[in-house]
Amino acid sequence: MLDLIFFAAVGLVLWWTFWSGFSDASNAITTVVATRVLHPWQAVLLASTGNLIGMLFLGEAVAITVGKGVVDPSIVSPFLVITAILGGTAWEYITYKKGIPISETQVLIATLAGAAVAAAGLSVVKFESILFKILIPMALAPVVAFVAVLIFVAILLRIVKNFATQTLNNHFKKLQLLSSAFFSIAHGVNDGQKSTGILAAMFIFYGVNTGGEIVPLWLKVIIFLALSLGTLFGGWRIVQTMGFKLAKLQPWQGFAGETSAAIVVGGASALGFPLSTSQTVAGSIMGVSAAKGGHAINMHVVREILIGWALTIPISFILGFLSYAIIARIFGF
Repeated sequence: MLDLIFFAAVGLVLWWTFWSGFSDASNAITTVVATRVLHPWQAVLLASTGNLIGMLFLGEAVAITVGKGVVDPSIVSPFLVITAILGGTAWEYITYKKGIPISETQVLIATLAGAAVAAAGLSVVKFESILFKILIPMALAPVVAFVAVLIFVAILLRIVKNFATQTLNNHFKKLQLLSSAFFSIAHGVNDGQKSTGILAAMFIFYGVNTGGEIVPLWLKVIIFLALSLGTLFGGWRIVQTMGFKLAKLQPWQGFAGETSAAIVVGGASALGFPLSTSQTVAGSIMGVSAAKGGHAINMHVVREILIGWALTIPISFILGFLSYAIIARIFGF
């Protein structure tokens, strides 16, 4: 029997999804806005369409990893989900105000693990799965994106070396529409499924029959709407950091960066690895900028991003633990 706290937890997961769109899904449009190929609102529309295709039609491997591969789903109660999300919200707000693109995935995984430890001890956390299916792929993703884009740029520059710069930019403005759509689809596959994974764990906790699906289609649509609305209403601080402060991009660079990032995110999604799109995009932007010389990268912004990444997991774990411990004591759970 579903109760009020269950629906409150679902509502908070949808809020988290909205916030993810507000602060993180903007990565799907960073380069196409930074190169001024599209107006922000046009880019949001393109990103939303790509997210819908990716989220609804391209598998559930990431949702399975998040729902079953972080903590034992038998203890993922609505109360635990609520406290985990509340714990992560504080760190999200601080980093967003400073314009630092952290990983919502890292926050969600760490706060969920922290709350689970507070609720039932270390034994319920699936450390091996977290390490090999989440943390290692997540750490490697920006490095792989960085290297991939260097290779891609080397091949690309060899092909177009005899063309005038203006002619190239005109052509790549059109190609960047395709690369942006490609990345938006990959983004939907990876980011949208993280929320569905949390809901799937709660369904397992309640013994809800979802008819063979990890999460029912109607709930996926609601999650997509939350993610898209978040992208529509926010995220511009992160776009400013990633697209204008981190490096100055030309359309050909935007095309190379988006394509490389999309290949990394899409490949990881097929394998069930929940990545940070912000980290992957940052790696590709750094790579495409480094290909034209290290001076093209704003190292001050790089340091801020790296500090944010380094602090996110330990701080989020602690906040998840404290959130559960304090709220459970207050309400007598």
